[in-house]
Amino acid sequence: MTVSPANAAARNPGPRRRPKRFRRLRLSRRVLFRRWRQSLQFRAIAVALTLTSMAFFATGSFLSHQIADRLFTDRLNQVLEEARTDIGTAQASFDASDASDRTEVQALINSTLGKLSQDPSTTDHRWVLIPLDQGTGQSFVGVQTESSWMTSASVPQQLQQRVASGDGTYWQPASVRMAENAPEQPVIVIGDVVQLNQNSRYGLYFVYDFSDPQATLDSIHAVLLLSMVALLLLVGTIVWYVTREVVRPVSNTARVSQRLSEGDLDVRMDVRGSNEVARLSRSFNRMADSIQNQITQLEQLSSMQQTFVSDVSHELRTPLTTVKMAAEVLYNARDDFDPVNRRSSELLHNQVERFDSMLSDLLEISRFDAGAARLDMASTDIFSVIYDVVEAAAPIILTSGSELTVRSTLTRAVVQMDQRRIDRILRNLVTNALEHGESKPVDIYVGANENCVAVAVRDHGIGMTEEQTSKVFNRFWRGDPARARTVGGTGLGLAIATEDTRLHGGRLEVWAEPDNGACFRLTLPLLRTQPLDPELPNPLPMPPDEDSAESTARVTDTGSLQLTAPPTRFVSEPATGQLRIEVPGERGPQGASAGPAAPEHPGGSGDSVSHGDGDCDGDAAADVTGHGHGGRGVVGGAGSGPRTGSSAATDGRGTEES
Repeated sequence: MTVSPANAAARNPGPRRRPKRFRRLRLSRRVLFRRWRQSLQFRAIAVALTLTSMAFFATGSFLSHQIADRLFTDRLNQVLEEARTDIGTAQASFDASDASDRTEVQALINSTLGKLSQDPSTTDHRWVLIPLDQGTGQSFVGVQTESSWMTSASVPQQLQQRVASGDGTYWQPASVRMAENAPEQPVIVIGDVVQLNQNSRYGLYFVYDFSDPQATLDSIHAVLLLSMVALLLLVGTIVWYVTREVVRPVSNTARVSQRLSEGDLDVRMDVRGSNEVARLSRSFNRMADSIQNQITQLEQLSSMQQTFVSDVSHELRTPLTTVKMAAEVLYNARDDFDPVNRRSSELLHNQVERFDSMLSDLLEISRFDAGAARLDMASTDIFSVIYDVVEAAAPIILTSGSELTVRSTLTRAVVQMDQRRIDRILRNLVTNALEHGESKPVDIYVGANENCVAVAVRDHGIGMTEEQTSKVFNRFWRGDPARARTVGGTGLGLAIATEDTRLHGGRLEVWAEPDNGACFRLTLPLLRTQPLDPELPNPLPMPPDEDSAESTARVTDTGSLQLTAPPTRFVSEPATGQLRIEVPGERGPQGASAGPAAPEHPGGSGDSVSHGDGDCDGDAAADVTGHGHGGRGVVGGAGSGPRTGSSAATDGRGTEES
């Protein structure tokens, strides 16, 4: 049988929607919860009304119970007294009568009990006479009632049994029709034993109407309910007015504080009167004035600092260039010097290079402050940038004694970036990790999804406290200024990295624990036209899991970079200080590479996801290629050919060699 789309839709109408009343109820509850959390006045009114309702309900219940008990007790005592009197009168009339046949006995009963029920001095009631003994004589009569609609069934069976077996007057509440075609109403049935001629025993029951006390009690309940509603309205109005007068200054303070926190430093509170609220307003205004003055002073100092740094940096550039050229001449001719002068020329060259790097950082910060920083975007493989950074850091790796591993399940991830700036970010992160890693392993993780690529640099060194983590991206901040440094700087590296990341529309985050190392994660959008999606999870956790990715690159003991398929470790030999490459399951001689270089792979391996045509115009290409277990490490980037094995190496200055 073929089912058309229309039939399929009819057969499967989809999930049933909740009725509107449930949606409205849920919406109302959400609105109430929001008001409860956000409005102090609403909370005060709600609490006052709730407590008032509880107090009034408890008081009303107590009063209602007391009133009902008093009404019932008074009315019961009255009708019991009347019933005992009427029963005694009836028994005396029966004893004085000499009626001998059934007709005379019925006439006696009707006349005697009829007079009692019609007595205006007694409470309105009905009577029922029920024989307790079965008789067959001429004078025996059956059940006698005042009204045809009232029978022996109108008397509760339990009361009949108690009257028949006891000696005295008994009563029991019930519901009986007191008039024909009338609804049942509350009554009290009172019964006792009377005797007619020949010692025949009958149960005489009087049914008293208790609808008047019930009506009185209902009226009292209605009055109490109306009083409760009126009291709640009155209390709600009073609480609303009082809380409005008290909360209004607090709300005004909250609004002014919010505007002040948003940067409106000129906003102030209105001061009225001389009460506590007025004193609060004056104190708040003085605090706002103090904050405004301090912020203004800080802005002026910051502007002066930025101007000073910019001016000094530019003024130092020309003499530094001259000094650098002279240092280069001396450094290149160092072989002609004696050992002391040769060492002096080397120290001079290194320190001038360091000074030049610091000055470049200051100039870069000046460009950011002036808003002159621009991006030179191009589609670039992030792995080529990472491998360039690792190659340049090889001398530091050799001297630090740390093991450096690049880990990823990818072999290619093309991103639109300014390669110079991303290279600077990663170079700073890797250098910091080696500097603070305390000769412990350093890992570089790479992950990507359909929206972004993430690079995390993880060390296992001294780590940072929570306070240090909150300041790590501040300018001129150092974790421990007194600590001995091997590659020191100005404290501007991470501040510049933060600005470079912001220009790319990415994120730079940090995780750290004391004595457990730190992890910096750089997240960049694959395409500049597609910003980071906050709904998508980051491809790398913080910190990344070491077992979640294979090793894809290593540094040899000669300082050259090799791509690897199996995981590798870089071990520093204590005797020689050189790096030895250790591959699981394979051992090589000291000072030599024990791991084979990855063979050439012309086009990469694994699946590839490509967006666009690879250009950087409009929606440029974003290409991510992965590899499975045992896949070959292949690096290919925009503007460069494939790099495999140890095809590229650097010397101590970072210049490429064939």
